[in-house]
Amino acid sequence: MLKVATSHWAAQKERGSFLGMKLTAIAVKLLGRRAVTPVIHLIVLYFFATGRQARHNVRHYQRRLVAWSGRTDLFPRSRAVFAQYVAFGECMLDRFDVWRGRLKLSSIDMDDPDGVRDALLSGARGQLLVCTHLGNLDVCRAMAEVGEGVALNVLMHLPKAAHFNRLLGESGDRRLRLMHVGDLDTAAMLDLAQRVDRGEWIAIAGDRVPEHGGRAIDVDFLGAAAPFPQGPWLMAAMLRCPVNVVCCLKHDGRYRIHLRRFDDAATWERGRRDAIIAASVSRYAAWLAQHCLAAPLQWFNFHPYWQGTNGASDAR
Repeated sequence: MLKVATSHWAAQKERGSFLGMKLTAIAVKLLGRRAVTPVIHLIVLYFFATGRQARHNVRHYQRRLVAWSGRTDLFPRSRAVFAQYVAFGECMLDRFDVWRGRLKLSSIDMDDPDGVRDALLSGARGQLLVCTHLGNLDVCRAMAEVGEGVALNVLMHLPKAAHFNRLLGESGDRRLRLMHVGDLDTAAMLDLAQRVDRGEWIAIAGDRVPEHGGRAIDVDFLGAAAPFPQGPWLMAAMLRCPVNVVCCLKHDGRYRIHLRRFDDAATWERGRRDAIIAASVSRYAAWLAQHCLAAPLQWFNFHPYWQGTNGASDAR
């Protein structure tokens, strides 16, 4: 059995580059989606063929989901891992459509029983959206489109945030502001607090632990302990704002945005903050697990997620 040293996902060399993303975005803009689709499929095939550890990580997730749910019908009987790579390629093509403004709300269904969208459009104080790497992360772009003037600040592990902000602008998307989570010093947090007071919203992923300086907690996810970041919930506590969870899943060629009111950090008792955050992380992991069942091939996290993920034999 091949043993691979465990390393944090952010410390692994990124497979791909900003230049490659930019060239692909330009190609989609000039040639259209249909002409670029075969190229994207070839790129996906390359990463599948050369990414042994990533293939294993995907297989590990698929096996956990099947074992946890008892559902043996979730994945194709053959080439299940490759099917997940293909789904990721389709998501990338959709992402470029989002950046160019080609994916409109008229082609997106909304599952919003708590009225989160109404709050987004109300112009009142901003709120927090906790996103996930399940489905299309660029749901944030669609959220920004639901009302003219709605501003969205997206916090990501993105050291080259300025470059990607420029790429978004060149692709036609000028409403989104990306921020690197590693840049969140006191001044940045004060700026975010002022933005929330002005009615701007903040989006941050709740399912990846930052490499440096991030607090994490182990909670049950698909039947085993996995580390989840406390950062989104600590930010909510500091901003004392409502917290919502969101994901955007594709079914039968259409996207559906799933929005839920999660909690209101303004009601959290300061003396019980740690216990409240631990419970919030656990609830978020349970919410994420249920949505993995709804779209099992759309878990686009190719990094080791659980302890012991590294080192097992490869499977396709």
